[in-house]
Amino acid sequence: MSGIFKAYDIRGIYPEQIDADLAEKIGRAFVVFTGAKKIVVGRDMRPHSTPLFEGLTRGITKQGADVIDIGLCSTPMSYHANGFLGADGSVMITASHNPGEWNGFKLCKAQAVPISGDTGIADIQMLVEANKFPAAEKPGTVTKFDIAPEYTRFLRSYAKMDRKLKIVVDYANAMGLYEFAGIKDFFEVVPLYDTLDGTFPNHLANPLQTNTLDAIRKKVVEVGADFGAAFDGDADRCGFIDDKGEIIPMDLFTALIAMDILGEPGCGSATILYDLRSSWAVREAIRDHGGKPSMSRVGHAFIKNQMRKENAVMAGELSGHYYFRENYVAESQGLAIIKLANLICKSKKSVSELVKPLKKYFQSGEINSKVADVKAILDKIRSKYADGRMFELDGISVEYSDWWFNIRASNTEPLLRLIVEAKDKATMEAKRDELLAVIRGN
Repeated sequence: MSGIFKAYDIRGIYPEQIDADLAEKIGRAFVVFTGAKKIVVGRDMRPHSTPLFEGLTRGITKQGADVIDIGLCSTPMSYHANGFLGADGSVMITASHNPGEWNGFKLCKAQAVPISGDTGIADIQMLVEANKFPAAEKPGTVTKFDIAPEYTRFLRSYAKMDRKLKIVVDYANAMGLYEFAGIKDFFEVVPLYDTLDGTFPNHLANPLQTNTLDAIRKKVVEVGADFGAAFDGDADRCGFIDDKGEIIPMDLFTALIAMDILGEPGCGSATILYDLRSSWAVREAIRDHGGKPSMSRVGHAFIKNQMRKENAVMAGELSGHYYFRENYVAESQGLAIIKLANLICKSKKSVSELVKPLKKYFQSGEINSKVADVKAILDKIRSKYADGRMFELDGISVEYSDWWFNIRASNTEPLLRLIVEAKDKATMEAKRDELLAVIRGN
């Protein structure tokens, strides 16, 4: 059982690792841990999300809390419902980008504040394993609420396009259909895989795997679209394609959204977070447009906490998560699409023209290496690169005048993740190979 309780959510294979009985215990443990009285519950389109909903709801109500059932929805919609309805917490039933046999739970406190391994998932695990719950005075109730009209109103309030852009949307047979539904009429949409199917018959709903973007890249060029958007399974991540069919690096997309936000009245000096794996170009773009760039560590729980502390208006993560203060400091890919469309109309430029000036550095991408002794290698790195500007916000980062790198340990396995960027390709490749030799002992 312990393997399903992750750093940011609860996730496993149905029914071998997660089933309705376990969901009931998780529901009871969630109420005991949070003390919540009113809990929003949403779910994705996987066939087993329904029995998991029934089990979870049974546990929540048995423990005396009320459930607000928002039905099928995207994860950003569940966050919005949590805040908008003044709930004490929320649970989204989804396994996000994982294959169809997986499922799980994303947990939040009030105002969509995430519960992570450090802030409650481990406690919930202990309660589930003990399986001893105090009796409630009376059972809770289940009511239904349709969050779609309110989420639609929210998204549409930010639209400032002066024309209908043509866009290709890859729904991946998943919850992007719900995330995008309320703003679809703003665009001329060319859809891909626009029927719900939790078995993912066309490709995995994971835009981080670039091969899943082959169809949308081809279609964007074929139909002459302004851009493409490819959702993951629960629509809290999105991959974007420019008008030439090229993948927009997810860190550079953060810079594009920052440009739109910082061009709005009263937002010129706003704080925008970027994760520490992002290109130097992101920090520079935020600063050049009058904003205050602030580096964050990796992981949505850390980023959302930092956004609240610094009152940031937006944050972007290399994995394709884009967070907005307006959506209760949580993801909204619908809003990300609106912001990109606003920028295109406002600038009178194509996406490829907007991205081109940002592609001024050379990056390795994140490279994983399995190692025997993580600590020993990190100590070697500290010693070898002590002449650079070193900081340890998340792993080890070192900056020089013409290149930088970050190396982080995995939370779950003996793995090190390296990313290198430089002002020229030769330096990037040389430093990448030099660091990999240290890491892998070559």
